[in-house]
Amino acid sequence: MTERGPKQRVRTAKGRKTGSTRWLERQLNDPYVKRAKADGYRSRAAYKLAELDDRFALLKDVSRVVDLGVTPGGWTQIVRQRAPRATVVGIDLLPTDPIEGATLIELDFLAEDAPQRLRDALGGEADLVLSDMAANTVGHPQTDHLRTMALVEAALDFASGILRPGGAFLAKVLAGGADSGLVAELKRRFSAVKHAKPPASRKGSSEWYVVAQGFKGPRPETVEKRG
Repeated sequence: MTERGPKQRVRTAKGRKTGSTRWLERQLNDPYVKRAKADGYRSRAAYKLAELDDRFALLKDVSRVVDLGVTPGGWTQIVRQRAPRATVVGIDLLPTDPIEGATLIELDFLAEDAPQRLRDALGGEADLVLSDMAANTVGHPQTDHLRTMALVEAALDFASGILRPGGAFLAKVLAGGADSGLVAELKRRFSAVKHAKPPASRKGSSEWYVVAQGFKGPRPETVEKRG
């Protein structure tokens, strides 16, 4: 993207922390944020999925898609746009404004009944499981990484029980990507595993995505937990 204009600055308001001011300034000057508003997407994250789909054809001929961590809904908007006939089910602990053609569940994905609620709403095997979930950061890189990897493992376990053979799994990870044990597990379950950082992901951001395609079929065991 090459959209540029006069840089907007935010005055430090009374009671607003410097970090919040920097975040607002970055948002105001982010071309993806501006483009998302113009295109009717709920967040700049929509372009991350669009760019990953352009590269990996994740949404080609999909019939059923699960979106984990759906709020505010940008990824589901892209799914509905590129696969309008697909059944789409999203889940998030936070409320999500309705999206036409999608079933949205307000529930913690880690809740005991969440997997069954998703299966019931989907009505069959999934072609694609998306996870843009990330744990709330505490400012300690190693701790943040471990907490997010735990979510990725939980998403993978769920995906392994609902994907059709040949299906795909996309999940957000942090700097350094998925750890070696998780990558090995992904390779046992999928025929192709890659890491990618779409252009819409800010250069200074620690986020990466792991893309696993060609699901080999369900395995009875769960991912081995690593301490």
